Amino acid sequence: MSISSEVAAAIRKYALKNATDYGKAHEGTVLNKIIALYPEHKSDIKSLAKEVAKIVAEVNSLEPDFLLSEYSKYLEEFETEEAVKSEKTSKPKMELDGATEGNFTTRYPPAPNGHMHIGHAKAVFLESAFAEKYKGKMFLYFDDTNPEKDSQEFVDGFHDVLGWLGVRFDEEYYASDYIDKIYVYARDLIANGHAYACRCNAERIKEDRFNKKDCPHRSSTPDSNLGEFDKMLDGGYKENEAIIRFKGDMTSENTALRDPTLLRIKDIPHYRHGSKYRVWPTYDLNTPIMDSIHGVTDVLRSKEFELRDDLARRILEKLNLRVPRIHSFSRLVIKDNITHKRELNALIKSGAIGGFDDPRLVTIAALRKRGIMPEAIKNFVLRLGMTKTDSTVSIDALLAENKKIIDPVSKHLFFVADPVKVIVNGAKHRHVSLRLHPSKDLGSREYDIGDSLFIAAQDATGLKAGDAVRLKDLMSIRVLSNDGSSILAEHSEPGRGGKVIQWVPGTDYIKSVMLVPKNPLDEHGNFDPSSLGRLRGYAEGYAGRLEEHETVQFERLGYCILDKKEPSEFILTQK
Repeated sequence: MSISSEVAAAIRKYALKNATDYGKAHEGTVLNKIIALYPEHKSDIKSLAKEVAKIVAEVNSLEPDFLLSEYSKYLEEFETEEAVKSEKTSKPKMELDGATEGNFTTRYPPAPNGHMHIGHAKAVFLESAFAEKYKGKMFLYFDDTNPEKDSQEFVDGFHDVLGWLGVRFDEEYYASDYIDKIYVYARDLIANGHAYACRCNAERIKEDRFNKKDCPHRSSTPDSNLGEFDKMLDGGYKENEAIIRFKGDMTSENTALRDPTLLRIKDIPHYRHGSKYRVWPTYDLNTPIMDSIHGVTDVLRSKEFELRDDLARRILEKLNLRVPRIHSFSRLVIKDNITHKRELNALIKSGAIGGFDDPRLVTIAALRKRGIMPEAIKNFVLRLGMTKTDSTVSIDALLAENKKIIDPVSKHLFFVADPVKVIVNGAKHRHVSLRLHPSKDLGSREYDIGDSLFIAAQDATGLKAGDAVRLKDLMSIRVLSNDGSSILAEHSEPGRGGKVIQWVPGTDYIKSVMLVPKNPLDEHGNFDPSSLGRLRGYAEGYAGRLEEHETVQFERLGYCILDKKEPSEFILTQK
């Protein structure tokens, strides 16, 4: 079977894409793509493979600038293909059992005792997506009934990042504003024999729960338990001297049902209510009641809470309150990263990590600082859907989503690490205009170039007299000498071969630092102190015109965000 011009054109098209994506086109990858598009050529695979090899070799011989120019002719086609593919393959099934259009209310319930991370983002974007799908409502509910850990700082932090993520709510409320109402429901449980006051110490409670043994106070009368509750409220007991427990099932295999704590004493001022209250409800009592009385129809939460689902239902049934539907999804785990508050706090306290916005982390503050866009985070977490299958996801999947968004709008500049000076004998002074993007009309940057410039030490190493080098978008040179600290060269005619390298003008550059974040944990789960690298070098002068938090692509290095304008400091967002 002969190879038609249509098939040959397709081979070249995908060879250009493969070479642009990976630096070099690979015959096998291109061949597989063409067979998928033209399966009839399987009958003469040898002829097809021969044509692929010929065209791939031709594409791999192209100069980088010409390769990009040829690739840009197909850019719109590739973007359309990618959009169609994403539409077909990336959207998981988004259905909730029992949910109906116009009868759907959910809530996002952060505890304001830490910073929002990507796992929290998964929950809020799922809830937002379902509220939109079922034409319902979504509330922001701060579960703030632990005065030891909750603070206004974290409330403000959630407001800030949720606004940045573009999430909107129909209503906002705080658990701590409903304590008096929670007390009323607590008295109902106690009076009807469904809860009791316990004065055992923590070790005894833990031992009895492990051994499925009833607490000695479990048989106390409701009147006695109500009296004990009043004593807790009035200051008759100190912290840890008395608690209120739900009368569940001490023989259950579900440990959450073994008479959990419903209320406990916390003699510490609350960030919102000061010392007004000293008896505070736990999540197990507070949240089910809050959901029911606020009209929440559907609760979405990580499956790590599944053991508590039955407990929530039992408490609401004992109180004759409506029981919302509960839907579980898998917890989002990012490979070789940290989300647990205790571990993060320890690393920050020790100085190993700069703070919750350290660009190595997956807190929303860190991702934002690193240059990850809200839309990328949303697309990434929604791809995971409501699956309950545990999986550990590489951050590369998030970075791939981000690249789709930032690539078309990121200006292209040059950065040279550990710069080495190059003097080009006889180079004529010239004015050059360089495109800010190879295929988009983002304008240009212009320089007056003399006989000196800088290249990266990595590119300078190994260059010797007679070597040809092409300075990207500028000129070709031939090395005359290289003493390790500077290079003497002369202008040469193009087409002499040699590698293509970046450069910055000898008199128009900005001293810059590039922070290079990697995963903070090594393969053994230990903190890697070398996970935040630093490159020092020169960025071309146009970098001084960038706004703080603007993303650019330093060619060959990657996409970077300007974190500080003075002094010039960038963070490598992704390769």
